[in-house]
Amino acid sequence: MALIVQKYGGSSVATAERILSVARRIVATKDAGNSVVVVVSAMGKTTDELIRLSQQVAPEPDERELDLLLSTGETVSCTLMAMALRGMGHEAVSLTAGQAGIHTDSFYGRARIKSVDSTRLRRELDAGKIVIVAGFQGITDEFDVTTLGRGGSDTTAVAIAVALKADRCDIFTDVDGVYTADPRLVPQASKLDEISYQDMLEMAQLGSKVMHPRSVELGEAYGVPIMVRSSFNDEPGTLIHEVSRMETRSRVRGIAHDLNVGKIALVGVPDRPGLAASVFQPLAEAGISVDVIVQNVTVEGATDLSFTVARGDLPKAMRIIEPVAQRITAKQLLSSDNQGKVSVVGAGIQSAPGIAATTFQALYEAGINIEMITTSEIRITCIVDREKVQEAVQKLHATFELD
Repeated sequence: MALIVQKYGGSSVATAERILSVARRIVATKDAGNSVVVVVSAMGKTTDELIRLSQQVAPEPDERELDLLLSTGETVSCTLMAMALRGMGHEAVSLTAGQAGIHTDSFYGRARIKSVDSTRLRRELDAGKIVIVAGFQGITDEFDVTTLGRGGSDTTAVAIAVALKADRCDIFTDVDGVYTADPRLVPQASKLDEISYQDMLEMAQLGSKVMHPRSVELGEAYGVPIMVRSSFNDEPGTLIHEVSRMETRSRVRGIAHDLNVGKIALVGVPDRPGLAASVFQPLAEAGISVDVIVQNVTVEGATDLSFTVARGDLPKAMRIIEPVAQRITAKQLLSSDNQGKVSVVGAGIQSAPGIAATTFQALYEAGINIEMITTSEIRITCIVDREKVQEAVQKLHATFELD
């Protein structure tokens, strides 16, 4: 008998009919002789609706109160799912993240899981019950409710799979698996039968909405196989696991993109030790992640420093950086939210002759200007005009023959 953790996204449980359909899928897994823990997201667009509601009463709602409000969406889903399963004659119990033992830090809106106390989960499983857990949330040491950030239910599911030493974690969503590019931008995109943790992590970090990056990190760290499947059909999905590199290194696996990009530039800053620390330390303390960073030393000992943040973090980041820019005597502080990110992803591509050149040549042929470039061992990322992202993805997908 296997122990399987399943996660169902918001579109999978968007209506009462969808909840009943998912319940039948859960029952089939249970009847096959498996122990099952299910993590659910909020129904449909519930989280967005709750955010809009909060902004109607407070333009900038308190982060602690907002987390408590947003957590109710998943609580509704998990209780309804337990009711549906009980109506089908199966013992089921719904648990909030606090009841399930999911402990986090106190960064409201983007909390990270510190530990999972699996005592209650194991007790309910040993009693033969199907356990339904509210995703996306946790509790602090002070028992305050936190949320893990958008897509955090994926992280909840993998963290529970790690704590229970589950045989597999299945992520059910509204797509059939992981594709070589977003099929909405590239209709010719191909579904992958398997992908390595590293490649999937890069795809997720660079804008692929199939998996939350932190869930992939957890899966890789603890060796949990993750299957991405559709809850709307029975098609085989994409297995995320450790893949042998002997024959697949230096191969482009996919083209990722991200429109959630904000750019900040400090122009004409005196070049001296500690400059980068003075800029990025206050952003880190505010919980703002910085992505692409470019620093150029110009004439007469001055430097320009540009970097990107999530588009939604741009106003907050600018408020933090404005006094810093004055303190370090920058000549100008500029910001923009009309950029996008397009990335070529694949293990070992940075050391593969020609891939970088092919990437840049393809974008040049498409008349697309590259504003910033960053690389790692397994990806090449270019910041381009937001309106050119779709064209860039299509061009690169064709260039590397991923159709």
